[in-house]
Amino acid sequence: MTMLLKLLLGFLCGVAALASDDSDAAQQGPLPLLLVSFDGFRADYLRRFPMPNLKLLYSQGVLVEQLTNVFITKTFPNHYTLVTGLYAESHGIVASNMYDPVSGKHFQVGRDKDPMWWNKARPLWVTALDSGYKTAAMMWPGSDVVIGNRTATHFLAYDASVTFKQRLGNITNWMLGNGKEQGVKFAALYWEEPDRTGHLFGPENTTAMRKALKEVDDDIGLLMSELKRTGLWGRVNVLVTSDHGMAQCSTERLIRLEDCLHPNNYTLVDLSAVTALIPRKDPEAVFALLKKCHAHMTAYLKKAIPDRLHYQNNERIQPIILIADEGWTIVQHGNKLPRLGDHGYDNSLPSMHPFMAAVGPSFRQGYRISDLNSVDIYPLMCHLLSVPPQPNNGSLTQARCLLEAESFGDAPLFVSLVAGIFLVLATVVFLFRGLRKCRPLRSRRFRRLPIDDDDGEEEPLYE
Repeated sequence: MTMLLKLLLGFLCGVAALASDDSDAAQQGPLPLLLVSFDGFRADYLRRFPMPNLKLLYSQGVLVEQLTNVFITKTFPNHYTLVTGLYAESHGIVASNMYDPVSGKHFQVGRDKDPMWWNKARPLWVTALDSGYKTAAMMWPGSDVVIGNRTATHFLAYDASVTFKQRLGNITNWMLGNGKEQGVKFAALYWEEPDRTGHLFGPENTTAMRKALKEVDDDIGLLMSELKRTGLWGRVNVLVTSDHGMAQCSTERLIRLEDCLHPNNYTLVDLSAVTALIPRKDPEAVFALLKKCHAHMTAYLKKAIPDRLHYQNNERIQPIILIADEGWTIVQHGNKLPRLGDHGYDNSLPSMHPFMAAVGPSFRQGYRISDLNSVDIYPLMCHLLSVPPQPNNGSLTQARCLLEAESFGDAPLFVSLVAGIFLVLATVVFLFRGLRKCRPLRSRRFRRLPIDDDDGEEEPLYE
């Protein structure tokens, strides 16, 4: 029993030493963080296509099999969600094409750098500056816009001709820093595949998607090899994720607005799987026509959009929203299908869900969970960087289980539990000895107790 107590005491001292080591590491500052997005990477691509490099990455880290992203399931809204932790109605990038009734301005993806569209929120590459960190953003949506009068320390505007290797080279150089400038603590890197291929051929085109995903997987292999070549591997945390999935479309699944309503009755703001329009005449009459327009399209007045979509409370959300069923496409007229693959649909659909994988010293190894909300990635990244988060819609509760330091709970809690066990065992020993003293003693002759003849030195409990 005495030996058991000594072992427990040694164990407690070991845990205390580990906690001290963690404290020392924390004093050195957080590890750099790299966020990489492969646009349009549908979650089930991981099961449908061989991805050896990606699987190697998450086998050494963690995998979230699918993310529940935000509505609408478009590139700009969801990429801004990843770096703000906000629903689209909160950060203000509500669609690919927008109209702001307050300013009277129109927004189109890739054609507008006006900060007013982005200033409702602060992305992580801006807020991390407040903690004294340098940041970088490589072609991430919104990263070339002056937000809150600031940009990332380093950034490049979107240019489709710049290869993934070139983008990655810039990122690693910025993370390494040089003799004159400290390396960045947070970097975000965007790549437009497999979204581009998904739009052109559709996610059910196995040949085209296998080729595109082979290239994506090669890029992930390049990412790992470059981090190893530059000495960053094992010294940075890496998150690989996406913004949305992709659904197969068809000319047999077209919804023509002209079949229900003359174009003189409305102003079109955004036309896609989710269509936004402004009635020019009686809104109730226009809505009544659209409501019964097509069995595979649901019309909503703004005030009646389901709460679960978090898509009501912003002036840029138009008076009437039309949501097509999965795989259906809304057009104004004609029989031309704009894209063989599309997204934007209800974010409860598995086909719209992306994934997330992460690796690095802060993450557990070989661990996976089935799902996570994409708004939770922002508080997770703030936690990793020790950056005070801006107000957001996410939570660290579920994402915390991905972290190595959290795998057995917080160290103070763990120490408290072990100390509790120690006290219980000590009490048992005390009671045991007390019971022995209460036993009737048999008379026996006096004899001298043997004394060990040692050198007086005690063995250390641990080295």
